[in-house]
Amino acid sequence: MNDKEKAAAGLLYHPCGDPRLSQARQAAKVTLWQYNQCDPRDDARRQRLLKSLLGSSGEGLCIEPPFNCDYGYNIHLGAQFYDNVNLVILDCASVTIGDNVFIAHNVGIYTAGHPHDVARRNQGLEYALPITIGNNVWICGGVTILPGVTIGDNTVIGAGSVVTRDIPASVLAFGNPCWVAHPLSPQDDAHDR
Repeated sequence: MNDKEKAAAGLLYHPCGDPRLSQARQAAKVTLWQYNQCDPRDDARRQRLLKSLLGSSGEGLCIEPPFNCDYGYNIHLGAQFYDNVNLVILDCASVTIGDNVFIAHNVGIYTAGHPHDVARRNQGLEYALPITIGNNVWICGGVTILPGVTIGDNTVIGAGSVVTRDIPASVLAFGNPCWVAHPLSPQDDAHDR
């Protein structure tokens, strides 16, 4: 089993041990550099660059630069995806995000982690666990989402949260570590009236 296959299986792997992984990261960096330097008025070029980088994406894709990721091909975005500035996705495993998802500024989505055992960590080993974010989710500013997490449909993750475990559908969750405050209801939008 090569390192790419180990990563996909959630096993420890060496990210620099397989030249194909190193080449894929380098190719992503080149595309990201072009995207992040692109004239903001040239939406057609921005869309072409994103489509060439990502594994898949729906209609209405908008990622405000700067944007950074490891590979790009492990990122799958639904329709009407919007992200504000400074999104980082470490996509060593699959990152699947549903339709109508809004992500605020300075959010990190990290599939990669390292062993707690110092000897294995010092060997440069890491693991990667997939992340899934449902439909109609709002991720507020400064949120960190850790490996293996699933966030259910219609959920709001409050600003500055560190999401260390699964969050169910249709709730407001926040904190470090992120916890469910309560189910969402129409009263949650009272400030919008």
